[in-house]
Amino acid sequence: MVNPAATTTSARTRDVLLHALASEMKLEAVTTEYRGHARDLGRRAAESDDIDLVVALGGDGTVNEVVNGLLHHGPDPDRLPGLAVVPGGSTNVFARALGLPNDAVEATGALLDALRERRERTVGLGLAAGTPGTADEGVPARWFTFCAGLGFDAGVVGRVEQQRERGKRSTHALYVRQVVRQFLDEPSRRHGAITLERPGEDPVTDLVMSIICNTSPYTYLGNRPMYASPEASFDTALDVLGLSKMSPAHVTRFATQLLTSTPERGPHGKHAVSLHDLTDFSLHSKVRLPFQMDGDHLGLRTSVTFTGVRRALRVIV
Repeated sequence: MVNPAATTTSARTRDVLLHALASEMKLEAVTTEYRGHARDLGRRAAESDDIDLVVALGGDGTVNEVVNGLLHHGPDPDRLPGLAVVPGGSTNVFARALGLPNDAVEATGALLDALRERRERTVGLGLAAGTPGTADEGVPARWFTFCAGLGFDAGVVGRVEQQRERGKRSTHALYVRQVVRQFLDEPSRRHGAITLERPGEDPVTDLVMSIICNTSPYTYLGNRPMYASPEASFDTALDVLGLSKMSPAHVTRFATQLLTSTPERGPHGKHAVSLHDLTDFSLHSKVRLPFQMDGDHLGLRTSVTFTGVRRALRVIV
């Protein structure tokens, strides 16, 4: 399935890529026509007995929709179609985390090699849903491939989406500007409103923001990877980075640590909380906060329950 609004591929390039893929497999190309269309197509593929592989040509939003369609009835990597990703968005975190080139043509070549050599892996994913017994109880469960966030970073995502709806291009400079504006307008930056609860452990309280990672890097600034939770992996459950202070000094330190982070060391310090390989936990907020998954702003939430599901989806690499 092809997202015609993919930001880094032209119509001619997409035609060339589809032709290359069709040379190696029986291919039915479908262009998405509305928000949620890729999810519907993914569900249709999952319910079909004749489809072995779904190829998503687009950005992280398209991939997220396809994954949620494929896993509509739950994970079953031995039965469900596999997923291949051709990156066509502005950041392409999931594709790059799988080790694919960020160029669509090069990635197509890598995928064709993987298909010929039958290279694949089964990756873990995150699942988030409204917490039972709370105001968000009725919010349906949704899968995410690389990250989710409650609080500050989700607010930035929401601001970027607003700017894009007004015709602004999705550039890294745009993200940086929205980070500054979100900080200046952040009502909860001095007193954290988020509590993290997990079975058998004391709660972690007074968090200003929380980033949930299913893989590492967390995202990219241009070609620079940023590691919020360096230990996060497709082979484990979920990692969490929480911050309990966001004064100008603390934000400057956090931003510097994130920009200079490595696969061995991410943000750290007295006001940074890092948790690794969590299977089940919940985030509860005293106020409604922005929530995002895979870079898609999903509105305001007060309570979200997370599950890390190992071996959820088969991908071609």
